[in-house]
Amino acid sequence: MTTSDAVPAADRASAAWCDRCGEAVAAGSHDGCAAARVLEPPRFCAHCRRRMKVQVLPVGWAAVCVEHGEIRG
Repeated sequence: MTTSDAVPAADRASAAWCDRCGEAVAAGSHDGCAAARVLEPPRFCAHCRRRMKVQVLPVGWAAVCVEHGEIRG
């Protein structure tokens, strides 16, 4: 699976894990994570909690989960 944008809002809402800290979304407020994600790429897969391989480029970023594929932003 390859997408040209970050995880869509609908997928983020159904995700079980925070894509920045890797903790359960239901575990509490992730306001700090949401604020940081404005400037940073995701570090964890929101679907399986695996640490993603992230490459930051001058024109954006690419993050790859071995199970769920690549997202770009």
